Amino acid sequence: MQSTKQTIGIIGSGSWATALIKMISDAGHVVNWWIRNPEKAEYIKTHLHNPDYLSSVEIHPERVIVSSDLQDVLNRSEITILAVPSAFIHQSLNGCVLPTNHLYVSAIKGIEPTTNLVVAKYLEKHHGIPLDQVAIITGPCHAEEVAAEKLSYLTVAANQLPIAECIKTYLEGDFIRVWCSNDLIGAEYSAVMKNIYAIGAGIAHGLGYGDNFLALYTSCAIREMKLFLETIAPANRDVNEAAYLGDLLVTCYSQFSRNRTFGNMLGKGYSVKAAQLEMNMVAEGYYASNLIYNKCEKSDLALPIADAVYRIIYENASAKKTFKTLSDQYLH
Repeated sequence: MQSTKQTIGIIGSGSWATALIKMISDAGHVVNWWIRNPEKAEYIKTHLHNPDYLSSVEIHPERVIVSSDLQDVLNRSEITILAVPSAFIHQSLNGCVLPTNHLYVSAIKGIEPTTNLVVAKYLEKHHGIPLDQVAIITGPCHAEEVAAEKLSYLTVAANQLPIAECIKTYLEGDFIRVWCSNDLIGAEYSAVMKNIYAIGAGIAHGLGYGDNFLALYTSCAIREMKLFLETIAPANRDVNEAAYLGDLLVTCYSQFSRNRTFGNMLGKGYSVKAAQLEMNMVAEGYYASNLIYNKCEKSDLALPIADAVYRIIYENASAKKTFKTLSDQYLH
């Protein structure tokens, strides 16, 4: 299966979906692109760019087949990349039949909030997709830099390495490098957790903490991530690799990180609701924080940074007091 080119589809119309469209079509592959809104689908067909996200990306009409019929795209795509916000994945797939002999790739980096499951587990439980037919695309990579054709790096993880290597062939190009991993669940949990730590990094920035603090903060965050992964998904992995530490760093430091932006607003005094409304984009770490907090409670795990972010988001704890306690008692 991995040696033969297959039909590929992308579900979603945001910045990351648009970046993936660019990667795959620029590399010469044909891709089915599902756009929920029929009017937007027609606009893209006519004007050859996404009016709402990464509008500088040119759509190749001979390689990108735009459709607002989700079931048709699912049926025609032997590999389907899911790139909708995690909050909308259940709603988007509701009522659809996912062919169980196809491959599914999560580019979501979040959890399905109604079930509190990472996407691979959600697809298995709710759509009968075996974990061996699921992969994840993770970073370190931002859609904006892909659009600007800056050298970028991805990791594709799957239980079966040949599956990851198959997906890799569709993504690599002149400015895209791809590594492969067999740590599906670990890479997915890592992609979920780095968003929590990026919110915390944004909170620290909003409170006026500097680069010296952030360096210590991220070094402690990767230790927390390692402890969590060793407990929840034990495997032979090196958390200093790109899919773990690399993705954590770019999400905590980058101006393009929506989770950092969300946290920055909280640090400056915005309420959670006000920050969400002003951003008009989904910060995946909001949902991730609840998942990781509950997992830690069940496993009797102590992750002070993740816990602090949870308390600020869900329990209205003072960001200033919480980070003062973090800096005084936990970060070292």
